[in-house]
Amino acid sequence: MSDADHSAQSVVDVDLVDLDRLSEWMDQQRLPSGPIENPTLLAGGTQNILLRFSRGGRACVLRRPPRHLRKNSNETMRREARVLGALATTDVPHPRLIAACPETDIIGASFYLMEPIDGFNPTTGLPEPHRSSSAMRHAMGLSLVDAIAALGRVDYRAVGLEGFGRPDGFLERQVERWRSQLASYRDLDGYAGPDIPGIDRVASWLDRHRPTQWSPGILHGDYHLANVMFSPAGPELAAIVDWELSTIGDPLLDLGWLLATWPEGDSSPMGAAIVAPWEGFPPADELVARYRDGTTRDLSAIDWYAVLACYKLGIILEGTHARACAGKADRATGDFLHATTVALFERALQRIS
Repeated sequence: MSDADHSAQSVVDVDLVDLDRLSEWMDQQRLPSGPIENPTLLAGGTQNILLRFSRGGRACVLRRPPRHLRKNSNETMRREARVLGALATTDVPHPRLIAACPETDIIGASFYLMEPIDGFNPTTGLPEPHRSSSAMRHAMGLSLVDAIAALGRVDYRAVGLEGFGRPDGFLERQVERWRSQLASYRDLDGYAGPDIPGIDRVASWLDRHRPTQWSPGILHGDYHLANVMFSPAGPELAAIVDWELSTIGDPLLDLGWLLATWPEGDSSPMGAAIVAPWEGFPPADELVARYRDGTTRDLSAIDWYAVLACYKLGIILEGTHARACAGKADRATGDFLHATTVALFERALQRIS
């Protein structure tokens, strides 16, 4: 999606994006006409496909599911397009939706078009002047928080997202929902079960300390440094990307997710998602203070949200380890993600001790 720091392929697989069919559909949508020029596959995730091209003088990025569709791949595309369209009138930095195709008969899957983002992801390397300025890196961290504070302020009903999620009982079902997910991994042959120190203690603590008062809002669902793009000219956040886990829930979980994955000292539970140089980025408590300045939400239980984020993300990552044990995923990747899961639970235990 970026104008920089992406890998490209000059030949587009027509099995994934039939350019002739795409052109016909764009004509039906009354989008700029003419030949599709410079189609380029972009790096930007391991699951979904991003194709940048221009037509009629307008640059577009097409997003579609991978070749081998999962059960919910098309619905995920439809939900992403819906939330991006809903954010159009807000101050939340996001890729601007151009048009969406919920049907699957055009290119074999649901897809949407969005405007390209002029920006970079910090985990792939910092350009100048960001690399040389600790003050700019500090401002980048604050901008990161400002974006989810803005998202949390959006009235989801007013922007047309009624029914986008199930806010009733959202917090109450989190622990059991993910405990059940972890239990389901036992069905994979070769997986002996979770070896995650402290998991029962963390789950019990979450159940005992669950906040009783909260306000529903839009939740990105996977908010960390690898899912944002910054302006090449300054510290401003250019866009939040990868909205596939977005829903209506408790927006404070996005802040908790950021805290759970935030590097502290020499430690980063996200492993590869490390920004270098790190010096200058604000500490976790400053992120919380900055969020507090941009919200009316009660942050007194923010540790609970950070612990829940460690719990949920750790269980999600353990799924890849379980599949690797069953020979259905790369073993080295599975082992790495298991170590990440253990690190996340270590963080959770530190917060509840």
